[in-house]
Amino acid sequence: MKNADKDNMDERKSTMFTSVSVRSANAYQRINVETGVVQADPHRLVDMLFDGLLNNIAAARGALSRGDIKSKCQHISTSVRILEEGLKGSLNLQEGGELAANLQGVYDYCVVRLTQANVRNDDGALQEVSRILSPIADGWKQMDPSNASGNRIM
Repeated sequence: MKNADKDNMDERKSTMFTSVSVRSANAYQRINVETGVVQADPHRLVDMLFDGLLNNIAAARGALSRGDIKSKCQHISTSVRILEEGLKGSLNLQEGGELAANLQGVYDYCVVRLTQANVRNDDGALQEVSRILSPIADGWKQMDPSNASGNRIM
């Protein structure tokens, strides 16, 4: 066997096993996340939404700095969906009162800024959204899950 043929075969093996490893890791991560969701109480679910949101914003910033526009768009799109379908969707506006209404306004503003960040490739807008949402996420993490008033907000 020629050296070039052997190198090509080694490269195919490496690629084949790498893709299997990556697929396995991705499957494990999906299963782990799904298991976490199934086992989580409502307070933990909101906590997981905040984690996913902030991680996606950070990933969008990284993609933007690398010039990976496709990845940036995907991460911002996921961030918007988490805000719209997860965090805003879980607000209890009837029982949550002024706090829930204020959170809805903050989330709406963040969706606008994320959209602008996506269209304009604006890292400053991504930073702003992260700065706005991080203290809210931290406050949620510190809240006692058995606190009835916290349950009325969401």
